[in-house]
Amino acid sequence: MRVLLTGHQGYLGTVMAPVLAAAGHEVVGLDSGLFADSVLGPTPADPPPVGADAPVGGAPGHRVDLRDVTAEHVAGVDAVIHLAALSNDPLGSLAPELTYDINHHASVRLARLARDAGVRRFLYASTCSVYGAAGGDELVAEDAPLRPVTPYAESKVRVEDDLHELADGDFTPVFMRNATAFGYSPRLRADIVLNNLVGHALLSGEVLVLSDGTPWRPLVHAVDIARAFTAALTAPRDAVHDRAFNIGSETNNVTVAEIAEQVAEAVPGVKVRITGENGADPRSYRVDFSRFRAAIPGFDCEWTVKRGALELADAYRKFGLTREDFEQRFTRLAVLRAASEAGTVDDTLRWRR
Repeated sequence: MRVLLTGHQGYLGTVMAPVLAAAGHEVVGLDSGLFADSVLGPTPADPPPVGADAPVGGAPGHRVDLRDVTAEHVAGVDAVIHLAALSNDPLGSLAPELTYDINHHASVRLARLARDAGVRRFLYASTCSVYGAAGGDELVAEDAPLRPVTPYAESKVRVEDDLHELADGDFTPVFMRNATAFGYSPRLRADIVLNNLVGHALLSGEVLVLSDGTPWRPLVHAVDIARAFTAALTAPRDAVHDRAFNIGSETNNVTVAEIAEQVAEAVPGVKVRITGENGADPRSYRVDFSRFRAAIPGFDCEWTVKRGALELADAYRKFGLTREDFEQRFTRLAVLRAASEAGTVDDTLRWRR
């Protein structure tokens, strides 16, 4: 297929693009480039801009804000994988109106443009955080009540609702509710739980947990997310049409305290310190991932939390992670604040011309 991958210069997109290409798909990127320089290790091989000469096996890439996408960007595309978003809860809480403008309204507009252009499959990167404070001991399945507690999660629920209304015999939206991602990507994020705890352990000698450690978190490696999207792209229509899927593995349903212990095993000599100063996090849920395995026979996640912690520790050492990079270049909120203070982006997070 010819696949438009939004957010291809992000944490997940940088991992997913080569997985899609290896499966034989032609990948067209689309990204505003806000985090293109957040690189740890070798610079990723991004596709050249549209209009440039693409190398053999290469693909054009559009540098455009999601809010400025036009019909031209989806012309000739067979499927869309939509990752682009203001991508975590602190960012969403910083500017709720921008979160809804980008994550909700621009996403639905992209889907409408895609449907009108004849795109047949639209894979939407949603999140397990739509379940919010699920509570209890039962695993949360896709038909559980949605209780988002942040603007980020609420924006995802709104998009799912609106894409459901667009579904028809020719347009298949699929809602991929990813667990919390972890693992090395050349465009690193240090502001997600496992990546953050491993980095803090290496740089300070301490695994620092500011909550009380009791909340449950479902985790999934970036590569397993890429594998799941690639599988859903070509799955039989009846198996995925207008359906939500939790993406992850029950093995990786862990408490924050358990994550901290896994990090301590991956970084020998560090101590675990759970301060509880931020209290009990209301986002706590354990997730059932069986629906996707039933829809895609043979699929299962390959990465455990322990293996991911070891991978991250090795990559951080190999590529010389510094405290400044950890706190500034690889933390989304810090990157946007720095760009705003430097005047390179405006109040709407668009590049200044």
